[in-house]
Amino acid sequence: MTQAQSLRLADPQVTADLRNFVSRARSADDGAVRLQAVGEVLAAYVCVLRPRVLGEAMPTVIGMRAMPLGVPAELDTTVQLSAVADRLARLDSGDTELPVPPMTVSESWAGIAAPRAGWQHEAEVEVSLLEQAAHRGIKEVAARIPGNPGAAMVNNVRVPIWSEPIAGLAAELPAGAAFAALTLGFLPKSGTASLFSNGRWLRLSTSTGHVLVRPPSVLF
Repeated sequence: MTQAQSLRLADPQVTADLRNFVSRARSADDGAVRLQAVGEVLAAYVCVLRPRVLGEAMPTVIGMRAMPLGVPAELDTTVQLSAVADRLARLDSGDTELPVPPMTVSESWAGIAAPRAGWQHEAEVEVSLLEQAAHRGIKEVAARIPGNPGAAMVNNVRVPIWSEPIAGLAAELPAGAAFAALTLGFLPKSGTASLFSNGRWLRLSTSTGHVLVRPPSVLF
């Protein structure tokens, strides 16, 4: 398969949506983004939370946003979020041609393929419940982290908070999924998000995007 060297997004609004998605993703984890184009659809994947050491309780939490392309393309590459952000920043307001960064990166989470079919609907989750879980976790993390913490200490504080299941749901959805949905801008102002399961995978979906969750024990 010949990989596309650039992507023609459907219109300037899609360009703006991708720019916003990348910016939000960088605020959570300024790492990498997997760009997967098939035909007229671009799926962008980012990792918001993941285990940092072997045996850690943190689930892998991946955000996915699907966007229409103006010209069909074939692409599957993982690149730095900062590289995509730089190219988006250079585009004029009406430009839709996104050059694909040539330098790829290797990320273990990018090789985890979530199921495409076989999802079972578990529940409709109130957006207000997800917002409460996300904001409560953010406050708890901030309260527990001392001044000038190291990366290891920050991670140790975050693991038990974001891996804790949200109470009252049909499936054990970790609070980290709510954090990802809030951070990436997937939560509408009101209504519900749909919760699905497939084996040990969970998926939280709204009209804006999807949060994919895989328990840590499956990775090792």
